[in-house]
Amino acid sequence: MSNPILYLKDSSIFQRDNLVLSDVNLEVNEGDFVYLIGKTGSGKSSLMKTLYGDLELQNGEGEVVGFDLKKLKENQIPFLRRKIGIVFQDFKLLNDRDVEANLVFVLKATGWTEEVLIKAKIAEVLEKVGMHTKGFKMPFELSGGEQQRIAIARALLNDPELILADEPTGNLDPRTSIEVMTVLEEIHKSGKTILMATHDYALILKYPHKTLKCEGDDLFEVVQQRS
Repeated sequence: MSNPILYLKDSSIFQRDNLVLSDVNLEVNEGDFVYLIGKTGSGKSSLMKTLYGDLELQNGEGEVVGFDLKKLKENQIPFLRRKIGIVFQDFKLLNDRDVEANLVFVLKATGWTEEVLIKAKIAEVLEKVGMHTKGFKMPFELSGGEQQRIAIARALLNDPELILADEPTGNLDPRTSIEVMTVLEEIHKSGKTILMATHDYALILKYPHKTLKCEGDDLFEVVQQRS
């Protein structure tokens, strides 16, 4: 039997005081790849932010990687985020340091201290995303697709149980989007659970997975038409 790695039951998702989704029932099991689709402003990002503790779950039930979202305290959020990897649309790399230093910063911030282990972990995640020769580069020297690969590598640093990817191809051209998606597919095949918000329907058709849609204030599953 599959284990839910995250679930929401009868939950409402708010952005500040605005209700964006109501009666949300969501279950993602270990090893799943699930798309979250919907127009801009439909609640995808607010739902994602609720799952990683940036927005409070005001009512209903919710659990992510063993953390009860209703009881989540401020000081528990860093521990929640160590068990999930977050990939953002705009990369969020630090432009004042090279790729390797970006990754060192995250590891040290999450309690890693041994230089040998830090170096080995960085080499491992850069290899996974095909960027093992780019550790010395500054982020602004890289293409958008390369920056997103580094952002995915960063999300893998603490061996997360769940990856939340919020519009990871939103700033990329179609060809680069496919390259990034190929990386995410390989990570999924290695056993990682991924929830990906996207509005890129071409990718969904090319790489079909379970798809949930935010529309009105509802979240529901959509069945993909096979051509």
